[in-house]
Amino acid sequence: MLLQNYTKEFAYNFKLASPIILGMLGHTFVSFVDNAMVGQLGTAELAAVSLGNSFLFIAMSLGIGFSTAITTLVAEADAEGNKAKVKSALKHGLILCTIIGIAVFLGVMLAKPLMYKMDQPDEVVELAMPYLNLVAASLIPLIMFQAFKQFADGLSQTKYAMWATLLANVVNITINYFLIFGIWIFPKWGIIGAAIGTLASRIVMLAFLWLLLRYKKKFKQYVTNFNFKKIQKSVFKKIISLGFPSSLQMLFEVAIFTAAIWLSGILGKNSQAANQIALNLSSMTFMVAMGLSVAATIRVGNQKGLKRFSELRRIALSLFLLVFIIDVFFAIMFMLLNSWFPTLYVNETDLVNFVDNQEVIMIAAELLLVSAFFQISDGIQVVGLGVLRGLQDVKIPTIITFFAYWIVGFPISFYLGLYTTYKSAGIWIGLLAGLTTSAILLYIRFNYLSKKLINKQTVHGVS
Repeated sequence: MLLQNYTKEFAYNFKLASPIILGMLGHTFVSFVDNAMVGQLGTAELAAVSLGNSFLFIAMSLGIGFSTAITTLVAEADAEGNKAKVKSALKHGLILCTIIGIAVFLGVMLAKPLMYKMDQPDEVVELAMPYLNLVAASLIPLIMFQAFKQFADGLSQTKYAMWATLLANVVNITINYFLIFGIWIFPKWGIIGAAIGTLASRIVMLAFLWLLLRYKKKFKQYVTNFNFKKIQKSVFKKIISLGFPSSLQMLFEVAIFTAAIWLSGILGKNSQAANQIALNLSSMTFMVAMGLSVAATIRVGNQKGLKRFSELRRIALSLFLLVFIIDVFFAIMFMLLNSWFPTLYVNETDLVNFVDNQEVIMIAAELLLVSAFFQISDGIQVVGLGVLRGLQDVKIPTIITFFAYWIVGFPISFYLGLYTTYKSAGIWIGLLAGLTTSAILLYIRFNYLSKKLINKQTVHGVS
């Protein structure tokens, strides 16, 4: 009966999270398609996509982190019935996201020469350079899309972004098919074709979402006729104060996975290609936990507003339990299929690259075994961040994530990866250590704060 107090929330939690999960999986699926198709060309091409995307992950985390503040402000204004504040939050958020999109694009362009100084395979760097030019440009429409997505999420309308993401996948797959392999009358452009597919799909995604909102009567007043002459610094300040800590939390985690890509590159192109396969698969399962994290923020935030702290704790625990069960399933799946999953990314019938492909499969299979163990840690830590965000506790979690990933995780990855026989697996053992540390500390933080709120309310109630 005690367990039922938590399991009875599962259906509603998943219903709330499912459109968000599908939308996020859509983003990850674009990357999966790129990797799976490019992997047919060879391990150097797959490693080049990995190296190029590693620069983008850091840039994306900054833009997406800031955009999460739009949801909070829109939801607050919508609850108040203040339509002017809703539109203002979107307008200022869109301006900020556009500026960030352009800034991170320029930042990636300026950072490109670093590839030559990172001890990466020369063949991989030469392939990654032209790929990065086009994919970096896609950051601008992607982060602008996030502004509209977070706005719609704030109004509890999560399905529109999901549809836009699904359309983006269709565009990406179609362009990839014709331009990577040179099908029909189209040229065979290899990874450049994949970059064109990514750029085009993100432009289409932004345009489609804007048009959907533009022609839906309930949204039209918010997404049209912006007065960009009337700018309020206080709204920018509010978005930055809410978004910056979230941006840092995302950055600290994304950056350690990016460091894993670079460390793998030092070990060679096959290690880097295998790392990309394991990372892409782990990213897809992580999106389920990420969707539950957003649901946690919404549900915990609602209960906090109602000052129902015992209910807040019960709902939060139900989300921790749900993500634990789901990630146990993913862990078992990775253990059982660790040798099969990598074959989706490479062409085993390619006799020219047969030896390289077999080595990639072997290394990726080892990494997926490590990933199986950190599925649970990763799920708990991201739901923990969502719960604490709902409690409006962002500063301490930011410190926790920095400590877990960069004081605990990275030194282990660096040492085991480069100075022991564990190599690629050692890099991922460091990731496991960082994620587990983060999960434990964030749960302790939630446990402390939720009990403190309940005790304080009990004391005040008695008095």
